[in-house]
Amino acid sequence: MKTSEFSYHLPEDRIAQTPLEKRDASRLLVLNRESRSWDHRAFLELPGILRPDDLLVVNNSRVIPARLFALKQETGGEVELLLHKEREANAWVCMTRPAKRLRQGTHLRLYDNQMKLTEHHAEIVECLDEGQRLVRFDVPGDIRTLLDHLGRMPLPPYIEREKKARPEDWQRYQTVYSNPAGSVAAPTAGLHFTPELLSSLEAKGIHSAPVTLHVGLGTFQPVKADDVQEHQMHEETYEIVPETADAILKAKSEGRRVVAVGTTSLRTLETQFRKYGRLQPGRGSSRLFVYPPAEFGVVDALITNFHLPESTLLMLVAAFASPGLKEGVQLIKDAYQSAIDQDYRFFSYGDAMLIQ
Repeated sequence: MKTSEFSYHLPEDRIAQTPLEKRDASRLLVLNRESRSWDHRAFLELPGILRPDDLLVVNNSRVIPARLFALKQETGGEVELLLHKEREANAWVCMTRPAKRLRQGTHLRLYDNQMKLTEHHAEIVECLDEGQRLVRFDVPGDIRTLLDHLGRMPLPPYIEREKKARPEDWQRYQTVYSNPAGSVAAPTAGLHFTPELLSSLEAKGIHSAPVTLHVGLGTFQPVKADDVQEHQMHEETYEIVPETADAILKAKSEGRRVVAVGTTSLRTLETQFRKYGRLQPGRGSSRLFVYPPAEFGVVDALITNFHLPESTLLMLVAAFASPGLKEGVQLIKDAYQSAIDQDYRFFSYGDAMLIQ
């Protein structure tokens, strides 16, 4: 399939720049795959929309404040670093801006998250592909222990922010059930849930089970290839604990639905299923790229946000909208247009969709 087949026009004013006042105040487009129709609902209605014995699978990865600013000591120019992957102690592969001016040997002095210079330093030790640099941090202990002081939430580039950290982003660009730290982007479908809503779901018999997939920079990377099949996904680490695997296997054996909260939860489960031919606990890394006409071995329904044109996430939901076929592309486009017409908010801080 051609990447251009996954394009659509989105007015700029539909891109959510700030979170809603209440987490669960989002709207919910409920897409029925069998009838190829949809309804417009409120996210708060979810306990009454799902089936009483559904099992929710959530990604509990916690976002780290991975966005740093620094001063080039040689020239005084400001640079931006986005932590990507730790290569060794205090040596991280980072996305950098402006990359062309960050040569090997460049010395940096770090700002804190209110743009005040600190006494912490770093050095560019290697130039890598695609604007990435290997950066060694000269700080006491582990750089991760200082990120609450130095870093900012790594919001997507379409959310416009000044350099100083915003309190609302610290609180809202994080799921209420996040636990192990490691993501550089939020699993945004989970941002709509509150403890109260989760309790309401439990009261209806709709239980939840966690998986962990640490979301990497690949979620920000556009598909540059004309042919979808030529795109290469970035590697992301995941874990499925035995308790979650047991809960899913029990649900499947009883004919109950597994509802993935977010594309990252879906990719975690389907990666493990494709690897072993069945679901089982374990750790691993995923480069799974899902696009039509993909089949699905574990997930029966999906809660997700609205995604960028020509993105791997849009390709995944198009595949899920019509498993084993390519008709899901037009179905998703039509549903998206309805959401645009109804003034839905799009992308990370936007509204949600349930595909079932």
